[in-house]
Amino acid sequence: MSHQFDPSILRQYDIRGVVGETLDEGDATALGCAFATMAARKGYKSVAVGRDGREHSPRLQKALIEGLRKGGVDVVDVGMGPSPMLYYAAATLDVDAGIQVTGSHNPADYNGFKMLLGDGSVHGEAIQELGRIAASGDWTQGKGSYATKDVLDAYVKRLTEDFRGGEFRIGWDAGNGAAGPALEKLLENLPGHHEAIYTEVDGSFPNHHPDPTVEKNLADLKALVAEHDLDFGIAFDGDGDRIGAVDGQGRVVWGDQILMLLAGPVLAEHPGATVIADVKASKTFFDRIEDLGGAPLMWKTGHSLIKAKMKETGAPLAGEMSGHIFFKHRWYGFDDALYAAVRLIEAVASSGKSLAQLIDAMPHTVATPEMRFPVGDKDKFRIVDDLLANLRQAGATIDDTDGARVTTEDGWWLLRASNTQDVLAARAEAGDEAGLDRLVAQIDGELGKLGVSRS
Repeated sequence: MSHQFDPSILRQYDIRGVVGETLDEGDATALGCAFATMAARKGYKSVAVGRDGREHSPRLQKALIEGLRKGGVDVVDVGMGPSPMLYYAAATLDVDAGIQVTGSHNPADYNGFKMLLGDGSVHGEAIQELGRIAASGDWTQGKGSYATKDVLDAYVKRLTEDFRGGEFRIGWDAGNGAAGPALEKLLENLPGHHEAIYTEVDGSFPNHHPDPTVEKNLADLKALVAEHDLDFGIAFDGDGDRIGAVDGQGRVVWGDQILMLLAGPVLAEHPGATVIADVKASKTFFDRIEDLGGAPLMWKTGHSLIKAKMKETGAPLAGEMSGHIFFKHRWYGFDDALYAAVRLIEAVASSGKSLAQLIDAMPHTVATPEMRFPVGDKDKFRIVDDLLANLRQAGATIDDTDGARVTTEDGWWLLRASNTQDVLAARAEAGDEAGLDRLVAQIDGELGKLGVSRS
């Protein structure tokens, strides 16, 4: 029996849509059948399956498992937890694959699936291939087995197994996401004083949206740090694979700044190692990695793409502005906000300074938040190609790893096609406000030539 997915849910890094509109149990079962077929073609026979804390995740997980087993794949159900717990299960249990039912940091009505097969994540063309398998109805048939396995305690124990110390007063905000129960257990194993909020899993996200990279979502964490005179605060997104942080003064510590702090101890042990950041990261990050004796590498935005590049280069550490942090050093190479938090505590401790002092010591720049330019159904990738052609003709200094990153005397600006929406995403960073204004004017000017303007 063939099945047609709504094409909007087959995204670059995962499958994700609005439950009841573009995604339902029928899709989950069909995905299970298609995934089982893809696995069988590669000789894989077993999969670990987890879910986040959204209200529709249990029923989507049940439907997914039904499809997987119909397709002849053996299923190990690891229950509810953060995405990194599922990744940990896939890395440590005797399974060939992993699927997490999760809407990540999207609003409460979204859900989806993050998938691993063999030693890599399922992304890009492989996700389109799942759509084609489902549409063809040419599925494997079988009777896969079903078992449950509680990995939460083992995962949490592993987070601090080789902890190198650091006692601080820390605030934590789990955002009512799937990381809450794991965080509560983690704090029992960590020294220091801890104040945690919103650790109760609630898929309606009653307190704030679970995306710690948007500053307004950190308001409660900032208040917690101020009220209890804490050294710093850490927040997680809805499925625990992205980290946010504030220092003791309530200043946001952005993804590339967190990565700069984490890189020091790694490069001390692995001089000259590659450290990867996405194209949205500050120039100060790339300069800092060089100062530490590392080899900075700018790569495309997207957790699946970063993981693949880490494998290719042997990088022990990578990260994105969006708060995905990937440790291969002393860990498994997947993005894990709880583990990144443990390593951040270590890094601050080994510096002998407070997090606020470390932030004070970083070069000061001014940057825009991410700006978005809707392009409707116009080909966003063609617009970027036209932009690159114009810039090359003008003799601009460009890095075209992912879109156009243009360096000028004022600083740099980036324009790239979003992999998940019909928008162009832009960002700029300069030494001062006047320079930033000039960079933003340049973005507007270049897009104006192509008939694109801000919404």
